[in-house]
Parts: sequence; structure tokens; C-alpha cells
Amino acid sequence: MSTIRVEDDEAVRTITLNRPERRNALVPEMMDELAAALGEANTCGARVVVLAGEGESFCAGLDLAVLREMGGMSAEQHRVEAERVARMFRALWECDVPTIAAVQGAAVAGGTGLATMCDFTLAAPEAKFGYTEVRIGFVPALVSAYLALQVGDKVARGLMLTGRMFGSEEALRLGLVSEVVPAANLQERVAALAAELMRNSPESLRATKRLLRAQKAGGLAAALELAMDANAASRETADFKEGVASFIEKRKPVWGG
Repeated sequence: MSTIRVEDDEAVRTITLNRPERRNALVPEMMDELAAALGEANTCGARVVVLAGEGESFCAGLDLAVLREMGGMSAEQHRVEAERVARMFRALWECDVPTIAAVQGAAVAGGTGLATMCDFTLAAPEAKFGYTEVRIGFVPALVSAYLALQVGDKVARGLMLTGRMFGSEEALRLGLVSEVVPAANLQERVAALAAELMRNSPESLRATKRLLRAQKAGGLAAALELAMDANAASRETADFKEGVASFIEKRKPVWGG
């Protein structure tokens, strides 16, 4: 693993996003490695998975270098990359082992998706969240399928259409965060929650997660297919190209309308 760190300790698998110099921003290698590490959690004997970020940020969303490269991709390549993102989120959603996110700092766009899709999301007061894709002409396509299940349609629309950032206390009120924990106590609280979960029947926990997924499976599968199409299509729009250019050049975007 070159972009994440995986540590197995007494049936707790800790997966740490390990690109602190880039605020743990997502690149294709990280998405593939995350999907693999989460998939292995179902068979490696782990009873709890902890998802964390190295350094001050949890995950800053897509890396700027990835955004730059998108301008030269074909439609087929855009579809392949959309499927890669979907595979990463699906691996987290389909993990049979209880998952805990430890969010110490910013979790933006896809990073918000990773943090809030876990079964439990413990966040420091300093943590920030946001589905900011519309600010750069992108579509929060794949996270939208999961977000609407978590908070309902009206709240999901408000978060995704404004693209605004919000803090951990608001995320707690919305149901995207389970607990707000002082940063100094975050790791201790994660360990305590993991220990609490491991006192329960591991097969019952797995069966419960499978049941909850099955109850939503039909609608979610269709939503993800639509989301992959929307993700790939949005990468080819003039607004996306202008949004990325303005972001790189640190200026206000000029939308074509």
C-alpha cells in the first residue's frame, strides 16, 4: 500500500489515509487501495474497521493533480474513473464489519462521503464537512445516492445544491456525525467504541449490516448506475473545465450558463 496504512491489532483493522502532504486527497491509487483494504476486512478476521486520516485533515476530496488530468480524458476514460469512485464507496458500504470514522479535520466532497458513510462517525469540534462539487462545476453524483438515504431528500438537496461547508455540530444535528469528541480524546473514544462493538456477537453484527443493506439494495443499485453516468458526463462539460481552471488559478469562475 503506497497511499494508505493498514494496521491490524486485536481484531481492529485501522485504515489510515496516508498522504498528509496533500491533505489525504484522493488519487486513483488510494481509491483502489481503500477498496482492497475494506474488502479484505470481510475475510481477514477483523471485527471492527477504523477509518482515519494522517495529519491535520481527514480527506480533502479529489487531488488537484487528478482534476487537472481530467481535461484530457476521453468519455470512456471518464466512465472508468467514475466506476473507480463507485467501487471505493461500494466497498465501504458493503463492508460487513462495523466501521468507525475518526475525523480530526476537514473532510471535503468525497472525503465527506467516506467519513459519513461509516456506521459511526466520531468528529472533533474542528472537523469540517461539505459536498462542494458544484463550486467547481462538478456533480456530487456518487455520494448523493448514499446521502439521501442518510438524511432524506430535502436536507440532501440543501447540502449538495449550496455546496457549503458545515461544522461537526451541524453534522451531528443532521445525523451525519454520531458524536462530537474533543480532539485530544478522539482516539480514546474510538478505541472504547471498538471495544464495545467487539463485546457483541460478530455474526449478529454482520447479519444486521447485511439486512440493513438488503432493505435498501434495489433503489441504491439504480441510483448508483445513474450516478456513475452523471459523474462521467459532468467531467466533460464546459462548466467543469472552467470550474477546475478557476480553482487552480485561484479566481472566481465565469460560468457559461
